[in-house]
Amino acid sequence: MLSFIWMCVIGLVAGALAKFIMPGKDPGGLIITMLLGIAGSILAGFLGRAIGWYQEGDGSGLLMSVLGAIVLLAAYRMFKKNSAGAVVK
Repeated sequence: MLSFIWMCVIGLVAGALAKFIMPGKDPGGLIITMLLGIAGSILAGFLGRAIGWYQEGDGSGLLMSVLGAIVLLAAYRMFKKNSAGAVVK
């Protein structure tokens, strides 16, 4: 239970830092920001293990979690921009 709470706190901090670094109009409040940070941490851990930076079971850390959240935020903005201009027939 304590690890889940810790994951949520780190996710919230990582998501908030990512939104601070990439300001703009993004959806969501506290929960979405937390989920963005958690997903960024998962992405960073996956990519870090694929590259060989982390061993199985290693955490990605706050810096890499923020970078992962920035990547996800940038992907969201690219997807949103492309789908906003689409014409539905």
